[in-house]
Amino acid sequence: MTRRIERPNSTPPRDLGPSPARRAAFHRGLSAETRAAVMLFVKGYRILARRWQTPVGEIDIVARRRRVLVFVEVKARARLEDAAEAVSERQRRRIAAAAQAWLAGHPEYAAAEIRFDAVLVMPRRWPRHIVAAFDASP
Repeated sequence: MTRRIERPNSTPPRDLGPSPARRAAFHRGLSAETRAAVMLFVKGYRILARRWQTPVGEIDIVARRRRVLVFVEVKARARLEDAAEAVSERQRRRIAAAAQAWLAGHPEYAAAEIRFDAVLVMPRRWPRHIVAAFDASP
């Protein structure tokens, strides 16, 4: 008679990735950025980049309209007031630093006028574009 030796499971547990709530938030954000990009395109902006990441931060949308280069922060909230208050001072500094990194990699836009906008996205409503939402000068 042979004895069967049970060995402990030596394989580590599988990483199941982000939680369902985190995945849902990611998809809501992606949907909001897509809606914002469509709205900007309809208004005559050319989308140059989306979800552009650097070690210092992320820019949701980089767009151009005529000679104005616009760095756009997209905020999706259930209420307009909550979306408007969602861009903190810390986020503004990170967006400005990421914009400097983007400009360093795209010298052809060095002469462009720079602006920081916000697009507020609420459910079942057209996104709201806030022109010159904040000033990034020190």
